[in-house]
Amino acid sequence: MTTLMTLLAIAGTLGIGAMSPGPSFVYVAQNAVARSRTHGLVTAMGTGVGAAIFALLAVLGLQAFLLAVPIAYSALKIVGGLYLLWLAFKIIRHAKAPIALGPASYGEKSLALTFRDGLLTQLSNPKTAVVFASIFTALLPREIPAYYYIALPLLSFIIDAGWYSLVTIALSTERSRLVYIRFKTAIDRVAGSVMALLGLKLILSSN
Repeated sequence: MTTLMTLLAIAGTLGIGAMSPGPSFVYVAQNAVARSRTHGLVTAMGTGVGAAIFALLAVLGLQAFLLAVPIAYSALKIVGGLYLLWLAFKIIRHAKAPIALGPASYGEKSLALTFRDGLLTQLSNPKTAVVFASIFTALLPREIPAYYYIALPLLSFIIDAGWYSLVTIALSTERSRLVYIRFKTAIDRVAGSVMALLGLKLILSSN
């Protein structure tokens, strides 16, 4: 397989994975609708950086390490699950908080904190790291070109951040925000519950 074909195969596989619903999708969508398009896009940048970090670690041999040290994988699942439960608690706790259209509705959360939480939400799921490692193991040649250590993380960032930016644009329209305001309590409770279930699933799968 040529270098270009290898990268295209990896890009296609990563794209399908990015589109699969998970904690990152829930959090990006919640920020895009509840705060602003800017907050959603910044969250997408955070998840993209997380994907790039996973890609770099995968190329460096993360899968081999996790297989060699099973307790590390279990510990990462527990920590990640607890973080998702914390996010779920925050979303549900503010479900009844009023929100209005306009700049004031963007929330008090800074863009820096929004980026941080997007990054941590992505990094909270070690299964994603294993998926990256498995894809790279299956598709990369035995001798990895040096530039792959830059190209693969960059490719992963573009795919992940690009997909969630599209999600943000779709969900941050005026109509979407009006629907959210009308059904805010129910939507936030559902989003928080989904996040909590994902966190519990991660913790329970650590055994």
